[in-house]
Amino acid sequence: MFATPPTTLHLISDMKFGATFTFLLSLISIALAVSFIVPGAVWTDTSGAKILAHGGHVMQVDNTFYWLGYGSAAGVVPNIYESTDLMNWEHVGFATDQVTGMYRPKFIYSGGKWYIWGQVNREIVTLVAPGSTLASTEYTLTGSPALLPPDSRSFSDMGVFVDDGGDAYFLSSADSNNLQINNIDGGSPITIGTRVADLEAAVEAPGMLKSDGVYFLVVSQKTGWAANPDKVYWATSIDGPWQGGTDIAPESTNTYGSQNSAELMIVGSSTTTYIFLGDIWDSTGSDASNYEWLPISVSTSSNTLTLQDYAMWTVNPSSGVIAFANFANTTFNAADGIVRGSAVIKKRAVHNIDSSSNVTFTNVIGKGDKQWVAFKYTVSNVTAGEAHVSVNGDAPINLSDLNSRAGYRSTIPVALALKEGANTLTFGTTATGGDFEAHLEGIEVFDDY
Repeated sequence: MFATPPTTLHLISDMKFGATFTFLLSLISIALAVSFIVPGAVWTDTSGAKILAHGGHVMQVDNTFYWLGYGSAAGVVPNIYESTDLMNWEHVGFATDQVTGMYRPKFIYSGGKWYIWGQVNREIVTLVAPGSTLASTEYTLTGSPALLPPDSRSFSDMGVFVDDGGDAYFLSSADSNNLQINNIDGGSPITIGTRVADLEAAVEAPGMLKSDGVYFLVVSQKTGWAANPDKVYWATSIDGPWQGGTDIAPESTNTYGSQNSAELMIVGSSTTTYIFLGDIWDSTGSDASNYEWLPISVSTSSNTLTLQDYAMWTVNPSSGVIAFANFANTTFNAADGIVRGSAVIKKRAVHNIDSSSNVTFTNVIGKGDKQWVAFKYTVSNVTAGEAHVSVNGDAPINLSDLNSRAGYRSTIPVALALKEGANTLTFGTTATGGDFEAHLEGIEVFDDY
């Protein structure tokens, strides 16, 4: 059994949807503060630096959330951030200077101590915090690197799940193409114990949640850095039998371009909420990769999980209630802009925006800081070109550099620095291989960032 730390602890999370959705009718604008979770967008910490926390998870202790992950440029070292609202993250720092090449790091609490487990050279490596807080930059190595019992398998990806009664489990993508679940032996130091389940499937990126007595295992197929349809398995006992293999999102979307990292549970005063924490990898898994956080709809009657695809949303950490941005402060139809080139106006939209065409919106009122601007458009072939935006005549910026979902979803919010007063935004395209056109419905401008 794993002792509960001297605080309220939530490792993973669950949500039941239906009438629990509420409209986000108002948001308090805080200077330089993030007001939305925006899947796919570049996410920065409170200092303005890009968040580097891939392959990790989020732990809640009392009213504070701790995000653990890794970045590549720093040598793949565990990296810690903290937040009280899941949107604005302060960089605590790198957890240690004693290890590099640690992938998929996870927190765990046992025997009065905080540990970080991660994969180094396909073995389990353990770090321990010096004191009672997990938000430390002085974790030290403890014990020896280990393989998976009982037959010394190596592994690639890993996850951690703590059950209702406190029993903890290690989820691993074994190199024998088996998804393995082991007990975690408590105490200090912690060790990997008995194997309780062995799924003969070539899957990785495991995460788990539990709702109304049903265990749900979320996994990805093995396709390198390319996204694929993440699958969901279920069981009424953690040792199986495991059934399912259903899609967590429409198969054609490849999990909206992402791969599972972990699931977060928020036990709120109004509802219990589950959140999918995913990575949107670039072609090499570099620090240019972004994040895909989306609410999960849980059905224990059909034994399925479904991602709720929202371009901009938030969650109240106290109540657990999800809210989403259903209106902007200002909306511009594409036909209201200045249309140049061979593009064609049809009703309120502009079609056939090729490399020789663009649409310019004038009198876009800015607050003198970053604001979200949502571009509502589709493209003819996402692999054949880029849509871009120019702010006040500056050099165009590809929307995909600001939001990894660009070209794949029809609403793409991006953070733009707008001067105070009137601004000019120009939407255009660049073909990179063959014919490429965009169809623009318009833009939505939010006062908040």
